[in-house]
Amino acid sequence: MEGFERGRSIAELGKGEKAGEMPEVALLLKSLMDEKALEKWQQYFCDVANVFVCCVDEKGAPLTRLGGKEEELCRIRSIIDGEQFQDMLMRVSESALEDQAIETTAYPNIRLAAVSAKLQGKAVVNWLVCGVISDAGDLEEYENPPMEGFSSQISEKQFAKAVDALRDVTNDMIQYRFASINAQAESRRSRFSEKEMSENLRLSESLAEVVQFLGGAEPAENIFYKLLKTVGERLGLDVAALYRIGKDERRIQILSKWCGKAHTWEPEEAGDGLCSQFLKTDKTLILSQSSMLNSDEKEEMERLGLKAVIVIPVESSKGDVICVCFGQIDRDREWKLEEIRFLNDSVKILHSIFTGCVQKDALTDAMTCLETVLDHVGDCICVWEPETGKVLYTNRNMQRNFRQELQEGNIEELLGEWMHEESGSREIYLAGKERWYDLYHTGMKWLDGSAVVLCSLYDVTDKKDYQKKIEQQAYTDFLTGIYNRMCCERDLAKYVDEAKKNQTRGLLLYLDLDDFKHINDGLGHKYGDVLLKSISQSFQQIKGIKDTCYRMGGDEFVIIIPPSEYEEHENIIEAIKQIFKQPWSLKDSDYYCTMSMGVVEFPLESDVVPELIKKADIAMYEAKKRGKNRTEFYSNSIDSKSGKRLDMEKNMRDATAEGYHEFEIYYQPIIDVGLEGAPCTGAEALIRWNSAKMGFIPPSEFIPLAEYLGLINPIGNYVLREACICCKNWNDHGYPSYKVNVNLSVVQLLQPDIVESVEKIVKETGITPHNLTLEVTESLAINDMERMKEILNRIKELGIRIALDDFGTGYSSLNHIRELPFDVIKVDQSFIVDLERDTYAKSFIRMVEDLADAIGVNVCVEGVETKKQYEILSEMGVSLVQGYYFDRPMERSSFEKKYTPKLKRKRSGRD
Repeated sequence: MEGFERGRSIAELGKGEKAGEMPEVALLLKSLMDEKALEKWQQYFCDVANVFVCCVDEKGAPLTRLGGKEEELCRIRSIIDGEQFQDMLMRVSESALEDQAIETTAYPNIRLAAVSAKLQGKAVVNWLVCGVISDAGDLEEYENPPMEGFSSQISEKQFAKAVDALRDVTNDMIQYRFASINAQAESRRSRFSEKEMSENLRLSESLAEVVQFLGGAEPAENIFYKLLKTVGERLGLDVAALYRIGKDERRIQILSKWCGKAHTWEPEEAGDGLCSQFLKTDKTLILSQSSMLNSDEKEEMERLGLKAVIVIPVESSKGDVICVCFGQIDRDREWKLEEIRFLNDSVKILHSIFTGCVQKDALTDAMTCLETVLDHVGDCICVWEPETGKVLYTNRNMQRNFRQELQEGNIEELLGEWMHEESGSREIYLAGKERWYDLYHTGMKWLDGSAVVLCSLYDVTDKKDYQKKIEQQAYTDFLTGIYNRMCCERDLAKYVDEAKKNQTRGLLLYLDLDDFKHINDGLGHKYGDVLLKSISQSFQQIKGIKDTCYRMGGDEFVIIIPPSEYEEHENIIEAIKQIFKQPWSLKDSDYYCTMSMGVVEFPLESDVVPELIKKADIAMYEAKKRGKNRTEFYSNSIDSKSGKRLDMEKNMRDATAEGYHEFEIYYQPIIDVGLEGAPCTGAEALIRWNSAKMGFIPPSEFIPLAEYLGLINPIGNYVLREACICCKNWNDHGYPSYKVNVNLSVVQLLQPDIVESVEKIVKETGITPHNLTLEVTESLAINDMERMKEILNRIKELGIRIALDDFGTGYSSLNHIRELPFDVIKVDQSFIVDLERDTYAKSFIRMVEDLADAIGVNVCVEGVETKKQYEILSEMGVSLVQGYYFDRPMERSSFEKKYTPKLKRKRSGRD
């Protein structure tokens, strides 16, 4: 037998051989757990579930050894059909709606399943699951005998549950890992931002220390050394030197030099004692071994014994050049922009000190240089005298940013009581300016010897905003910009506590868009996203709930009416309803989108957040069940109905897993009143569910649930197949012109392989294509005109007839009707309820009849219940009708007994 890849045996794959490069799925698995842990977990699952499991990549190649009972693995490998599994894997991994498939094999008691766990629509982890079924049923119709002798056996129902469990566990593992990776990335960014802020604060503190050297009374040599030491130690340098190069450019004179521990640097003795070329420069020079150096620069740096260096000119006078050199001896260094700015600012201060020392008017020149330097640094700097409360000095940034405070003399009030401390640093927020600052202050002696406080303020608002943005992202929906579920739960807990404390009330509104999938599938997800954004913006325009709107995911929203706005809750709910009464402009056309809303009051119904959300969701589902586009308030009676829904969901899954036998096909005759005797010309096939545990369930209840659960596709295919088999039997036994009508659901028609599925069923059942009519609703037909034209034309090419159902209830134009390849227009029954008295209804049906004649199609009127309606339609020339006046939908046996008397009833089961 073939393995998972065509041409490769299952025996080889089962041994866990792997190709050269690890595929993407393997990388993800490796991030979840190592190979041994994965195989151990897989074997545990096999032992518990009595199945055989293997993890495979996107091409079907195994990533783990086939798990199961060791003594039975060889037989299982020989049974598995590689081509069958490859087809199943391709189907579930590429489908947007299907993530697992279970099929029978060549052996009646062997089941094969493919499971594809996805992340953001992309398959990342796939499983092969094989089971030996203990209750396979009637095995006589299979060509091969059942495989016997297996101790690992499982029931059909338990096998389906095991596949579901494997899928759910894998999805949870992937989502957990994905969330963990995102959290780690956000954490790293946050730590980086904090580190950067800390480094800038550290440099600001150091610059304040450097500024203190300006007024020093010590000898110039001491001041230069201390300044170089402060800068060198702060940046972790190996050497910092102030030097002069004479106009002969040959010799270097060290004016002051600081070296780190265990380091020495003697540039005047390097090589032949001549001055290095780049030590004499008229602009800042930055070099490191990691940068692109020319051969001369590399040679000079080796001669000087430096791995990285920054040379900044201080002054050029009478041919002499004075510069400062900062360097690393033992290691290379990549100079940061903040470090370069700090060095430049420090050199400017050093330049001021140097100038003051060499001029007679030292005091005046020092102050002038100080102001120039401080006017060009990024901080706001001021010198304040605590005793008098006077501001003795401010730089240009301080004057520009705090002009009003300086004029009013309230700097002490602005900066706070910390100004009286000897020194310190902290982060402050100035509400009047809506800005954040890092404040550094230290006591010092002023020029006249008085005690003053030197203050440095660095604006960090941008970084605080960035931090806030990171935090806000955790509570904001990335698509719509409103808050997300996490924020909803946080805020709801706050409002519930507030209501309990103040003995007030609030409301929780849970909204779900009706049939939003039609917009997504018909117009594309791009326009679905546009609609979600527009709806979110409209919510925020309603007074009282601007900051309490949340997107819970998909097309679901929650709105909290807080206790402070409870008195206006009726107006707020009405405003929300009005939003959905207007059309939305999408893709150059207007589309209507309604919503169903569930409302629960807190803390009356509950004061527990998850319980409140659950009850609002239950009320919303009740609104859906009652016809959508409505609002339901939570009550205990609704809660009891939610239990029925859960029972219905469980029983529906069981019914589909056990062969659809609980689903029955009823047939309502279609009558041609234009022919003599008004004969039956066929029937419309209608599905009914007669649950073994819940009894007969109306289509209005179980069909929306089937669409919600994603089961409408297999159920719809079952109805189509059964109807085709039935019609083929009529055609072969005396009624060759009988036709059968089958409804296609929205989900079915939008499947990418719908045409192929219909063609396959037609070929397998042998029905004459012209005797099959597929009915599509009017609203679906116009949802995406180009796509519908393509799909319906391809179905039409098979020879199958197309009927436009529920005509008159949508918003289609006559041009749309003309463009689509319909054979029959079915007028909705709502137009003939008052046909005897309603002039508009009569005019509408005449108009449809004229339209049908013009474009060459037939008209069928539904819902005929009285003789008078029948007579009026006959007079109008309507040929095809159906309704209770002729017959209700009936079981196949009853229909054939009444409308196919020639048919010999020798059936026992299916034809």
